[in-house]
Amino acid sequence: MEIRPVETLSAAVRVPGSKSYTQRALVIASLAEGKSLLRNPLRSEDTDYLLEALRLLGAEIAPADEDLLVTGTGGRIRNPGKEMYLGNNGTATRFLISVVSLGTGDYRLTGSPRLGERPVSPLLKALRELGGEWTCEVNEGFLPLIIHAHGIRGGRVIFDQVESSQYVSSLLISAPLAKGDVEISIKGSLASRPYVDMTADAMEHFGASVETEGENRFSVRSGQRYRGTDYSIEGDASSASYFFLAAALCRGTVRVLDLNPGTLQGDGRFLGILGRLGCSVSSGGSWVEVTGKELVKGDLVFDMGDMPDMVPTLAVLSAVRPGRTVIRNAAHLRIKESDRLQATARELARTGILAEEREDGLVITGGRPRGAEIETYDDHRIAMSFAMLGLTVPGMRIRGGGCVRKSFPGFWKEMEKLNGPHA
Repeated sequence: MEIRPVETLSAAVRVPGSKSYTQRALVIASLAEGKSLLRNPLRSEDTDYLLEALRLLGAEIAPADEDLLVTGTGGRIRNPGKEMYLGNNGTATRFLISVVSLGTGDYRLTGSPRLGERPVSPLLKALRELGGEWTCEVNEGFLPLIIHAHGIRGGRVIFDQVESSQYVSSLLISAPLAKGDVEISIKGSLASRPYVDMTADAMEHFGASVETEGENRFSVRSGQRYRGTDYSIEGDASSASYFFLAAALCRGTVRVLDLNPGTLQGDGRFLGILGRLGCSVSSGGSWVEVTGKELVKGDLVFDMGDMPDMVPTLAVLSAVRPGRTVIRNAAHLRIKESDRLQATARELARTGILAEEREDGLVITGGRPRGAEIETYDDHRIAMSFAMLGLTVPGMRIRGGGCVRKSFPGFWKEMEKLNGPHA
């Protein structure tokens, strides 16, 4: 798949509903009492795996035009008597480990080979403190695994270090249905903190509250019940970032419609980085627009702990920016769909850009990238980031571009609106 460069860029595009909010809403609505209407949900490979698993657990989920109507279980988790296959959906896996623990009997969770390489040990150890039991079938702390469920007792959990916010979100979502109160404390840093805030926000919309004490302590009282509701899912800030990247690369203008300028999504903070790099950012009630300008020169450092998925996006922009860019605090990217730090560095090297891997990030020396065939490693974020580089660098080709179905099935069609259709 070859990307054709554009001469001028001025476009308006739409992105699908937030993947993070869609998955939270699907799980919570499935635990709720009564019916929920989820408006503007993302339909993608990942969300379809989750949707089918939730149906196996007893939720009724039916399409309603572009929306989804969910009839919840009221917290009564059915045992399907068969395995739940989750593809490479790490979020769904971590959320469902806690959800099925609310049920009774054995629940087998499995997925793709790559999912079997993504750790869940910290979550399993935390669940043990709350009365959970499990058996890992091959490697301890990894899928495939069997949860031996008999409800969640409640209690106190202490994480020494949290490499994925999904561990915390998983426990929070199931905590209202535990037999006792649940308290979560974190010693050290919490990666991707905005995603925990999104979890608490979604829970609140369905009638359950999370109490916070400082930055790293959360508690949920038992006996709360999720209630079915009408819930609108805002546009995906991660998906929008690729079109903002296009504006920055091409010194053009792109407006993304149906996007919340005040979003809690961590990746919405990428707009602040674009502003720092010299781009013009403006917004209205439900849109955000970026106009690319001459990029700021010199050496810069970016802490990406709150928006790790934006590392490939920033890395591609850094490839054309004069100066060194240090990206740090993103070690957890090594357990994503690919080792995303390694993948980004390797593919930048294919374009002739020096990218040095560090344990928790990258050091990129900007220059003049050349066209290359990019390996995606079946990672949607690698594919979408490097595709945008092709709008300004001739000869860019994307191998395995179908991986975008994981989060943004309509990406290539939407990219055609930038007047640089793929061939």
